Amino acid sequence: MKPLVNEQLIHSAIAEAQQSYMTKVYAWMLVGLLITGFTSYLANINQWDLSIVANGLFWIVIIMQLGLVIALSGWIYKMPVPVAAMSFFIYSFLTGLTFAMIFRVYTTESIYNTFFIAAGMFGALSFFGYVTKKNLSAIGSFMFMGLIGLILASIVNIFLVNSALHFVISIIGVIVFAGLTAYDTQQIKEMYVLDAEGSDIATKGAIIGALKLYLDFINLFLFLLRIFGRRN
Repeated sequence: MKPLVNEQLIHSAIAEAQQSYMTKVYAWMLVGLLITGFTSYLANINQWDLSIVANGLFWIVIIMQLGLVIALSGWIYKMPVPVAAMSFFIYSFLTGLTFAMIFRVYTTESIYNTFFIAAGMFGALSFFGYVTKKNLSAIGSFMFMGLIGLILASIVNIFLVNSALHFVISIIGVIVFAGLTAYDTQQIKEMYVLDAEGSDIATKGAIIGALKLYLDFINLFLFLLRIFGRRN
């Protein structure tokens, strides 16, 4: 019976470590979303977003966002924890600045309603990714290919400006990021390192995991908004 008891203890320790790790990931993600939401609100009421566009700074903000994502994705484990954390916070802030523009396009009520729909979907999908015993790697690979197709179709539609294609892209976008939410949650859950718990490595892992789920949620919300949002 001893081997069985030891095996149960190991499984219990792993499950506890995974739960602790995912709690940290969700906490970092929540902080990022709060920064984005609060910044978006302030930018909207103070018209910072209009100032950014008027002064030709919009694309600079976009490039800075892209640069921070690339830096965090590629070099986070070489960064000190304070630098990694600050990079994530700055990215969340910059996203809030650009997000303020959706209040110029969609009604406030439809934005809030869509946010709650996105939050509910994200929560259910992330929970599924966390508890399922099925390996979601195949789904993740399929959704990544779908993401490439989504980007290409979006670029094409910039020139075509086709409303039917716009709607199809929005539907596919919801499906792609719904699948990625479940897949990324499972992958992040498996990223934990028992021996590194509480170390800088674990903290950096939680930050990059939070960034992935943050991006999944933001994109899921935006594509849902394109479907359900009512324009001003």
